[in-house]
Amino acid sequence: MKQSRLRLYRLLPAVLVMAAIFWLSDQPASEMNTVFLPWFQELFPSMEGFDWGHYAAYFALALAFDYYGGKGSDRVSAKLIIVLLCTLYGITDEYHQQFVEGRTPDYHDLLHDAIGASAAVLLISIPTLRRWWRRVAN
Repeated sequence: MKQSRLRLYRLLPAVLVMAAIFWLSDQPASEMNTVFLPWFQELFPSMEGFDWGHYAAYFALALAFDYYGGKGSDRVSAKLIIVLLCTLYGITDEYHQQFVEGRTPDYHDLLHDAIGASAAVLLISIPTLRRWWRRVAN
């Protein structure tokens, strides 16, 4: 019982990241361009659009899935599953956007999602970073 509760708690970061992605993709285009973009551009002056947001969001999602997997995420097959799960969630996100005012599904966004997830998995596969990540994540 205690072990299953711990696994459930370890899933919480992934659920929170997915909820944040869903909430942001549920915002109408007019609100994204007039409220969110200027605010982000003030923080990051060189940012011209939201492409970087896809990289960052799915980078974070991949880290959250890796955290959930614990030491089991060290296997190559687990890393592939993490990227696949992130990409599948990206597909659902793009599908969802077709129902939001002023938003449309975009293949490029899905590509950015997959690249962000892959970058996270590759980065924390570097042995020194992996050891550090294991200390932080446990």
